[in-house]
Amino acid sequence: NVVLFLADDLGWGELGVQGGEDIPTPNIDSLARDGVRCTDGYVTAPLCAPTRAGLLTGRYGQRFGFEHNPGPPAVAAPDFGLPEDQSTLAERLREAGYATGMFGKWHLGYREEARPTRRGFEEFVGFLAGAHAYLPRSTSAVPLLRGTEAFEPAEYLTDLFAREAADFIGRHRARPFFLYLPFNAVHAPLQAPEARLERFASLADPRRQTFAAMLAAMDDAVGRVLAKLREEGLEERTLVFFLSDNGGPTRRTTSSNGPLRGAKGQVYEGGIRVPYLVRWKGTVPAGGVFRRPVSSLDVAATALAAAGLAPKGGPPLDGVDLLPFLTREGAGDPHPALFWRMGPQSAARVGDWKLVVRGGGEAQLFDLASDIGEKADLAARDPERLAELRRAYDAWNAENVPARWPPARAPGRVSEPQGLDRVLEGRDEGELPATGLHEARVRRDEGGF
Repeated sequence: NVVLFLADDLGWGELGVQGGEDIPTPNIDSLARDGVRCTDGYVTAPLCAPTRAGLLTGRYGQRFGFEHNPGPPAVAAPDFGLPEDQSTLAERLREAGYATGMFGKWHLGYREEARPTRRGFEEFVGFLAGAHAYLPRSTSAVPLLRGTEAFEPAEYLTDLFAREAADFIGRHRARPFFLYLPFNAVHAPLQAPEARLERFASLADPRRQTFAAMLAAMDDAVGRVLAKLREEGLEERTLVFFLSDNGGPTRRTTSSNGPLRGAKGQVYEGGIRVPYLVRWKGTVPAGGVFRRPVSSLDVAATALAAAGLAPKGGPPLDGVDLLPFLTREGAGDPHPALFWRMGPQSAARVGDWKLVVRGGGEAQLFDLASDIGEKADLAARDPERLAELRRAYDAWNAENVPARWPPARAPGRVSEPQGLDRVLEGRDEGELPATGLHEARVRRDEGGF
């Protein structure tokens, strides 16, 4: 079996096992205790939708034009969604006889043919856009769906997804299954039930208190699913992943990226390095720490290898099977190089060296082995190394295609991610009129910026 937990906007430094101190996360931390924590785990983009495209296909989204967030349904490009010629992990596993279920946030297409039930998932409870209200009877512009039918939730959304996921395990315990649980926690809007807020009454900042309650709810949800696997005797037959879709938007939600520079929407480490945990009891050594770069691209490749499925025809995967590395059988790096492109931003990691090109074209060079916080720009000191990373990036980028749709735009004169983040973080609210700012906040929270 394969279980894939995906947090939303969870910063690299929040979990207890990642050094977080004020929000207990015992259930998520148990995955590291019973499996392997990857210190240098990356996603393929610093935003929600492009990361999910890479995660479920095992291919860089830039290979097929999936580079930007779409914005809410009303403004999204008509062709937004995963191209039909890109196979998903769910489709591959379903073809092999797996039960497939998804409970949570999709953000990979609004059109009927691009929805989860048409992309490999037999069961789906969740929503299609970038975010959703959490509390029952909350006003939401985004419908919650069971399959293709809308319904009104009667419980806190994180709890609902956990209950559905545990039920899915119980109903399919006798056959192999793929369970995809992409939480919308801890993405805005910040909402939590009073009972959970009371657990963090000692936190002075009300935003931090609500964020803590939301993260605790997600930890409880992970615990509920893990308990169901244990109850059904499936722990040694189940490969479990936990990661986030991008770094935390710290100013927006308080989500901490620890010592890393930058945040969601940026190709600095704080936008693309995420918590990354892998557990397979009896196969992956318990308590391991893997310190070389791994990618969300590797989830599909590793799951397919664990399922005994050989690569089929079609475009090759960019991810690799991590099991030989995590079981200490492999040597070297799973990825000698990793790359990122999002509009005018780009980055490359080759070994421990990192190239960052910002929106204005300025190139920076960092040695991550000694400078995890990307504080010392070594571009002027080591131009040969800089040129080497530029050549590596150019060779990778030559195999990509242009973005199929432009960056999502908010009302007014700003676009994602930097401009909208700047406005919504309260630094440049003068760029929008009051009505535009309010609409931008709504679009940010429920449209998925």
